[in-house]
Amino acid sequence: MNHEQILDLITTRETAATTQAEQLREQINTLTEQLAAIETELADLATTRGTLLRLAITTDSTASTDATLASTAYQQILAVFATTESGLRAKDICHALGVGTTANHTESLRAKLKRLVARSVLTEAEPGLFALAQPTTSSPNPTPES
Repeated sequence: MNHEQILDLITTRETAATTQAEQLREQINTLTEQLAAIETELADLATTRGTLLRLAITTDSTASTDATLASTAYQQILAVFATTESGLRAKDICHALGVGTTANHTESLRAKLKRLVARSVLTEAEPGLFALAQPTTSSPNPTPES
């Protein structure tokens, strides 16, 4: 095989690789657009769920007197729970909120989660695993904690 034949083989392979690269770029662009649309929908659904939770909390006579639940920090925590059906740990919520995951961050958040458990907004099925409480027909009186 002479060098001209080798150059022709290289050119042929280069053309095929260029075509394949263009096809992959098109697929990436299509997938990126689809992902952006799905992420927008997920954000809208999380906002809607969070709004409904806020409305449910403010219309509940026992929760409407609790300023703690109305605070931004607690609403952000509840919005994270609104996006999942399963239980979450403090570190998972820290990640979702974009805050640090050091011990002081997770312990501060865990204290807030325990307050929400005391107010029957969350449940703690097992130590450290928190989930939204299922709505009940009668709600217990909340304890005033900060």
